[in-house]
Amino acid sequence: MVNLLARLLGPIFTGLGVSEADLLSYLTQLQGYVYFILAALVAMIVVLIAASKAKKGFKHVVRWQAVLAFLLVVVVVVNVICFGPMYTTVSGFMNASKINLSEETISQSKDMIKRIGEEGFVLAKNDGILPLDEDVKNLNVFGWDSTNPLFGGTGSGSSDSSKAVGILQSLTDAGYTTNETLTNMYIEYRADRPSIGMSAQDWTLPEPTVDAYTDEIMAEAKEFSDTAVIVIGRSGGEGADLPMDMNAVIKGTYNPAEEISAAPSNYGYMNATYTNNGNYDDFEAGESYLELSKTEEDMIEKVCSEFDDVVVIINANNTMELGWVDEYEQIGAVILAPGAGATGFAALGEIINGSVNPSGKTVDTYVKDLMKTPYINNFGNLAYTNVDDLKAQIAAADGAYEGNIAFVNYVEGIYVGYKFYETAAEEGLIKYEDYVQYPFGYGLSYTTFEKKIENFKDNGDNITFDVVVTNTGDVAGKDVAEIYFTPPYTNGGIEKASVNLVQFEKTDIIEPGASQTLSFDIAKEEMASYDCDSIKVAGGGYILEKGEYKLSVRSDSHTIDAEESFTVAEDIDYSKEGRASDDQAAVNRFEDYASGDFEKLSRKDGFANYESACGPLTEEDFIMSAEVRAAVEANTFSIYDGTKDNNDADEMPLMEQKNGLTLFDLKGASYDDEKWEKLLDQLSFEDMTTMINIGGWQTAAVESVGKIATSDCDGPAGLNNFLTQAYGTAYPSEVLMAQTWNKQLSYEIGQAMGREYADANNFGWYGPAMNTHRSAFAGRNFEYYSEDGVLGGYMAANQINGAAEDGVYAYIKHFALNDQETNRCSFLLTFSSEQAIREIYLKPFELAVKGFNGTAQAAMSSFNWIGTEPSCSNPALLIDVLRNEWGFVGMVETDYNGSYGYMITDHCIRSGNNLMLGFGSAESNVLSDHSATAIKAMRESCKNIMYTIVNSGYYAGASDPVGGLSNMEKTFLTVDIIAAILILGAELIVIIRYQKKKKKNVTVE
Repeated sequence: MVNLLARLLGPIFTGLGVSEADLLSYLTQLQGYVYFILAALVAMIVVLIAASKAKKGFKHVVRWQAVLAFLLVVVVVVNVICFGPMYTTVSGFMNASKINLSEETISQSKDMIKRIGEEGFVLAKNDGILPLDEDVKNLNVFGWDSTNPLFGGTGSGSSDSSKAVGILQSLTDAGYTTNETLTNMYIEYRADRPSIGMSAQDWTLPEPTVDAYTDEIMAEAKEFSDTAVIVIGRSGGEGADLPMDMNAVIKGTYNPAEEISAAPSNYGYMNATYTNNGNYDDFEAGESYLELSKTEEDMIEKVCSEFDDVVVIINANNTMELGWVDEYEQIGAVILAPGAGATGFAALGEIINGSVNPSGKTVDTYVKDLMKTPYINNFGNLAYTNVDDLKAQIAAADGAYEGNIAFVNYVEGIYVGYKFYETAAEEGLIKYEDYVQYPFGYGLSYTTFEKKIENFKDNGDNITFDVVVTNTGDVAGKDVAEIYFTPPYTNGGIEKASVNLVQFEKTDIIEPGASQTLSFDIAKEEMASYDCDSIKVAGGGYILEKGEYKLSVRSDSHTIDAEESFTVAEDIDYSKEGRASDDQAAVNRFEDYASGDFEKLSRKDGFANYESACGPLTEEDFIMSAEVRAAVEANTFSIYDGTKDNNDADEMPLMEQKNGLTLFDLKGASYDDEKWEKLLDQLSFEDMTTMINIGGWQTAAVESVGKIATSDCDGPAGLNNFLTQAYGTAYPSEVLMAQTWNKQLSYEIGQAMGREYADANNFGWYGPAMNTHRSAFAGRNFEYYSEDGVLGGYMAANQINGAAEDGVYAYIKHFALNDQETNRCSFLLTFSSEQAIREIYLKPFELAVKGFNGTAQAAMSSFNWIGTEPSCSNPALLIDVLRNEWGFVGMVETDYNGSYGYMITDHCIRSGNNLMLGFGSAESNVLSDHSATAIKAMRESCKNIMYTIVNSGYYAGASDPVGGLSNMEKTFLTVDIIAAILILGAELIVIIRYQKKKKKNVTVE
């Protein structure tokens, strides 16, 4: 019965993010209570039937007694369940912060989001059509997406955009009248947006076929206005990557999981659908979701054949192939407008009419053919083909296992995004303009700027200089000084890109003819390379090699405005003493188990190995080696044994002591304060188990140390309470935030978002997310800033610091290398060189941690594995790098703890992960090792959790927040009192009625 219910309810709960293991565990725990209620129900029915033989007056009493007794049983059992086995889940829901924001806070957020649009939308093309002439009052807006634009993405980065300012409203607010005939046609064609969720994805691109644009409609449109606006949109979301072959999706054959057995969940596109707009296929074989559909092509051809002035708006968070915008001379302007949140699109009309001068810059490289990218053969579902027996073994041990064991090889190494295209062009591998349409950091303005470097000085450990930005145009505007370095490269030596972003600053508004000076102080260590192959540094480490270094200020990654150079006389090896920003020197931590057995792209001899490194995989690549298998098995729930790591020399800590301390007593105390040990001594084994395992959008209350229950919320797009489905103001995608290239604005975004969290009395924020846009097809790119970790890291650090002003602790996520959605919750073994891990994928996290100004921090580990070690139980990542090298102090939480065959609480806490994002229901959550080593790990986890909480807004008041009834207790007390009154009232009525009837019968007799 339990298994049947789990199968029936599974799709509903897994769609909400609850693992099947949790659901099965809940049903197993509750089956005794359910059977008791069923027994009571049977007893009631028996009594009701048997009562038919009782005397007429007494029959009524017996039946009512049976019903009331059953209701009493239900009330009592529900109380026992909710305050017993289901307490953590029910309390997490009922005690979750209620989102009731003040009008002032909402207004501040909306103003902030509009500013993000003003500075974040990128003017990618403009032949002079924008801003539109003042005499243009009417606009024909083509494209279904204009009526239902994307405001963000789906999943933890989703938000409530039901009242958001749309594209059409923005144009209306900017003084334009739009063609209602076109708008009504699109709305009638389809009113709702196809859903791209975690359990199923509808990739349909609604667009009326070209025959809908009748001669009558087009004649009316040309009479209405000479100007056309075309809106093209592309969605994405958590749980699935964007399809690389839409024709296969249409035909139902696009199934990267065809080799998967016993797989209850989705692996990218198992539940993918697409509905064609016409009686033809919208996509030909091999065409991707990021290309135009045939219906869109027909519409664009039609519009451009009828109008000479066309503006294109690209409403997408993922970089599309946009070569077609240059094939039509009628397309005079292109605006890149990612998910804009509640009010971001309000800036769009103002940019079009010229009241706002665009200053956004791209955060990714827009390439002309995504099928020619170096990662393309090493992305998506790459499932091992010789592990069926291992999959069966894992599935037998854990019902939540998602049925796949896959890998992804980061063959391109450090050559991600612009770092590849700039270096490959310099080496002669490619002709830049044939591959790149819009460079990284690119964006136009309605004015022009000149940038010069002044006061350039080599100070030994650092370089200082000024960049003077002068507005040489006719209108006021903002610009970005993008600072890149070019290091010396030795053929066959340490891998180095020829162009690397190292710093950036955005100007204020500069009036025509005026200038602003931006000052830079760049430590030379920021230009060091990581030598993972012991070319010059034995055992790995950062090194600043001798030679000439160039520092340039650029308009984008490809366009140099000014350049200076300095020389390093001798190699500087940071592997012993570490860089100045390190607490401990970085050395190889991942190379032995994460580098993989594959050929990595090398700059040597002009990328001579490009074809062999980045070409299609062979059958041999899908064979898991015996060595990899042994390492994977050791980390599975069916085999993992933490006791093998126990140290007999460890001294058993004290527990259940009466030291009289509460968590509030440690408020403001240093992490090393001796009182922490006294407080931890008060915890029992059960207390620690509860605190560690109950982390599903909350942290648990623990009475022995006076710790209150807290609630955490998603996500990168603002306040999003998963448990109550309540939302704050919808913030834009992080792509749009990053396109502002404005650190100060990012800080203010954090402040505004932090106020919403504080208003909701919720101080745990599941964000910001800062993984890397390794691929344009990654479904969750909308949640991540950029293809470049320096840009993402500085934007994240400032946003975190802004939110911390209100006591918000941000879970920086997903730590780390969680750069695709396909197989993310199965065994996804991510292989990469340590140089790429550190220079590319850890870089945004490193900058965020080192740039955090608060007292405590939080982080969220990722689902994927780094090589043969799960990220959530990887001590090299969570202890050696995060804490020891970078100086992180605070707690680390898993991503949703669905067990999945490898998310094991005991393993996590021994490896630096402290909190499990779940409800402690799976067998893999059970903590049964009472050894000194295990209990020390539990204490360490509890200390990190409590240290973060006590230094947050939850304990910001002058008095201890412990005390009073919780929302759950108040609710149950109220309902129980009402139920008791009703049952007693009914009982009283039954008795009175019986007595009256009895008395009446006696009188009659």
